[in-house]
Amino acid sequence: MKVISKLRHLRISPRKVRLVVDLIRKKKAEEAQKILDFTIKKGSGPLIKLLKTALADAKNNFQLETTNLYISKITVDQGPTNKRWRPRSRGMANPINKRTSHITLVLEEIEPGKKLKEVKKEVIEKRDQSLPDRPKSERPKFEHGPESETIKPKTAKELKRIFRRKSI
Repeated sequence: MKVISKLRHLRISPRKVRLVVDLIRKKKAEEAQKILDFTIKKGSGPLIKLLKTALADAKNNFQLETTNLYISKITVDQGPTNKRWRPRSRGMANPINKRTSHITLVLEEIEPGKKLKEVKKEVIEKRDQSLPDRPKSERPKFEHGPESETIKPKTAKELKRIFRRKSI
């Protein structure tokens, strides 16, 4: 089940908020909360509040387990821009754009009714079943691994002449 939370008209530029959002995309909700707690960007504060709101909605409105949720989608869009003017010399004025952001956060269950540990175990079991069992003798040997023979240095007779000098 999807839980959607929105934060609109945040007075931080979307470009700055995206730097923080990229840190938590596709992470578990608890892990994302820890990352945001230790991030020193201005956009991390409102994102923590939005994430806590989404988790509370999931728990109270949909009776979902918060440990079973991850951030499936999070987008930062540009909101309306407040335009101001700064006076300059010789009667001129320069524009100042005060940008705003709209953030949309979507939480989903890892798998309905399952916990993360169970999902990881299933993935590992499927991977192990898909790999064929081969004896060690049939496995490819690496030439430059720890089991390979030591490389002998080339002698002067084996050197290939690149330049036409008589000194070699």
